[in-house]
Amino acid sequence: MTKGNAIVVLDFGSQYTQLIARRVREARVYCELFPWDVPSDKVLALNPRGFILSGGPASVYASDAPRLPDYVLAQGVPVLGICYGMQLLAHHLGGRVAPAVKGEYGSAEVRLVDLDNPLFGSLGSRKLRVWMSHGDRIEMLPPGFDALAYSTNSPLAAMGDLTRGFYGLQFHPEVAHTDRGQEILRSFVVEVCGCVPDWTPAVFIEREMAAIRARVGKERVICGLSGGVDSAVTAMLVHKAVGDQLTCVFVNTGLMRRGEPEQVVRTFREKLGMRLVPVDATEEFLSALRGVVDPERKRRVIGERFIRVFENEANKLRGMRFLAQGTLYPDVIESRGPERQVAVRIKTHHNVGGLPADMKFELVEPLRYLFKDEVRAVGEALSLPHEIVWRQPFPGPGLAVRVVGEVTWERLETLRAADAILLEELRDAKLLRGATQQAFAVLLPVRSVGVMGDGRTYQHVIAIRAVTTEDFMTADWARLDYDLLASVSNRIVNEVAQVNRVVYDITSKPPATIEWE
Repeated sequence: MTKGNAIVVLDFGSQYTQLIARRVREARVYCELFPWDVPSDKVLALNPRGFILSGGPASVYASDAPRLPDYVLAQGVPVLGICYGMQLLAHHLGGRVAPAVKGEYGSAEVRLVDLDNPLFGSLGSRKLRVWMSHGDRIEMLPPGFDALAYSTNSPLAAMGDLTRGFYGLQFHPEVAHTDRGQEILRSFVVEVCGCVPDWTPAVFIEREMAAIRARVGKERVICGLSGGVDSAVTAMLVHKAVGDQLTCVFVNTGLMRRGEPEQVVRTFREKLGMRLVPVDATEEFLSALRGVVDPERKRRVIGERFIRVFENEANKLRGMRFLAQGTLYPDVIESRGPERQVAVRIKTHHNVGGLPADMKFELVEPLRYLFKDEVRAVGEALSLPHEIVWRQPFPGPGLAVRVVGEVTWERLETLRAADAILLEELRDAKLLRGATQQAFAVLLPVRSVGVMGDGRTYQHVIAIRAVTTEDFMTADWARLDYDLLASVSNRIVNEVAQVNRVVYDITSKPPATIEWE
């Protein structure tokens, strides 16, 4: 963490709060997100240069509404309130907030009163298309504040006390629907707060390697390696810090995509020179999954089996004191404990796959303050192979939740073949990054009638899923080119045995999820 050159984001319940933190990080300024009621010592340990107050669903006049902690204004540093955060700041400082005649939700046009302030000075335009989401509005400014912007339904859409560095925005600069929102946030953290934009992958790597060495000393570390970007970057970072003190365990469940088990071993053992213990537990997992069709039961069976296999290997590797795993900042935020103890019993939600409560390691979680895009940037800076850094997101239970119905080796092989064709076609079309954030094939538990070679067939159906998304909380189906879909379909039907029909999933999230199970 970066003390004395950081921003603190206080969460008052907005669905967009994580986006605020991500946008600040994108400005290369370090920030951390805390619940509004977290103990003050945990926040002030960062010695923040500024605070951002998030939006939220409450009204400032509600008896149970979140309040502004006293320590925020007592620090004498700039404060930016967004939506509810703006209303809370105004209410606390003597302004008046009241229900609007009608709410303002969605896209709106905001007009800036003037550009002679550090928040809007770089914009060069007095009109902004922004994203609003509020029912209350500010009716009277607090003493010392000036109106900086207005919209049709919000006469005070932005406010500022330039002397103290206090600002408020009724709209959400953190969402992609707001024009120049990233610029506004950068202006606040750099121009108003005076933060130095030094939060870079190279700086992170150097600091984290030093922290790992100081913590681990001469002790040994074990890492559960899945082949995904989170565990891969974790392993690479720890390996660069302590070398052969690290041993990685890779459990091949038999539920990975085509060629991935071999790729993991080849990359980490042969190319990167790590100590890697590969364990082929395919038969164990398939045996445990025999007859299981309920997706939640699949997850439980796979989690339990993974626990036992990993536990068995960990017991063979005696003298392991530390466990390295790829916990990310969203995991920490969602557990509501950014500063939780690290030397604890491992819970089942951790990234290793769910380890038993009686396995006691001290955790090494070098990525616990990073978002996924930052992890990828660190992976590139560490020179991890491109195919690892930009590996398509993959569910913990693997292909078991993409084989809808019972999981058998034959059905897995059918799915692997179809999925490999899809990814190959998307890769050749340069659509695996940017145009799609996740794409995969699903084997359905139905058969359909077809005609192949002048004969009647009754074979499997493959569904294709491809989505575009920023944060995976919501997603839209990718508008892939018809000719590309035709090529994928033709190849699957002609090259994959027992498949005679391909369909394309055009459902967004919500109402659907990205995965089928």
